Amino acid sequence: MAIKRHQALKEYSKDHHQALLLCWKIQVGFSKGISADRIKTYTNWFYENHILDHFQKEEKYMFPVLGNENELIIQALNEHKILLKLFTGTIQIENSLKQIQTLLKDHIRFEERILFNEIQSAATPQELEKIEQFHSNENFKDNLNDVFWK
Repeated sequence: MAIKRHQALKEYSKDHHQALLLCWKIQVGFSKGISADRIKTYTNWFYENHILDHFQKEEKYMFPVLGNENELIIQALNEHKILLKLFTGTIQIENSLKQIQTLLKDHIRFEERILFNEIQSAATPQELEKIEQFHSNENFKDNLNDVFWK
């Protein structure tokens, strides 16, 4: 039976939904023959405006609930490192974008299906409050300067 997502984690799950849409946009872009540079411009914007902040909040407020020795946290941190390298890389852009599309999707599924359930089961009410407190619930604002996926 699925665990109901605690209120404190819901905004993080909304972020994940937007990141899954990023993966979809990358895939659609390539299927339409859009240049890797155009896709990379959008991906850079998404990284700077969404991914970086999201990763930092997870690492600062969520991951300490289980501790850095926990195998799930070790996996999440390693995946963050790999993804950050792919997002910030400047060579083999097309290859990096395709890897982001696959690895980010897998990472989100891991966090949603496994890690978040463990965190919400282990967290104290105070920890959950702290997790929620540091994530604003403002609506996602997309960059529509070049909607290559439409």
